[in-house]
Amino acid sequence: MTGVVRALRGATTVDADTRDQVFERVLALFEELFARNDLTKDDIISVILTATKDIRSVFPAAAARKFGLGDVPLLCARELDIEDGTPLCIRVLMHIYTDKPRHQLRHVYLEGAAGLRDDLPG
Repeated sequence: MTGVVRALRGATTVDADTRDQVFERVLALFEELFARNDLTKDDIISVILTATKDIRSVFPAAAARKFGLGDVPLLCARELDIEDGTPLCIRVLMHIYTDKPRHQLRHVYLEGAAGLRDDLPG
């Protein structure tokens, strides 16, 4: 582990609140975050996952553990219930070690979350 501490953001949505769909979409989100940023598991410090109130079938962190992050500190929380917010949405904030400058980090927004942060490099 070398480099400085930085944070990566990402989000995805599910079409239906089912365990299979949450696992599928969260795994895809982590795969993209790792691929676009050349990450290894050892680069990860901790991960915060949030879910909107309409996701109740499973903790998104369970999918992160299946991805291989079982020994990484993971925390799930409830996303704010904002009027006209994106429904069925899972967000991630990942703290990492990296040698990349902030402007080279690639945040990942998939599915119905694709337009949430179009101001960030993807």
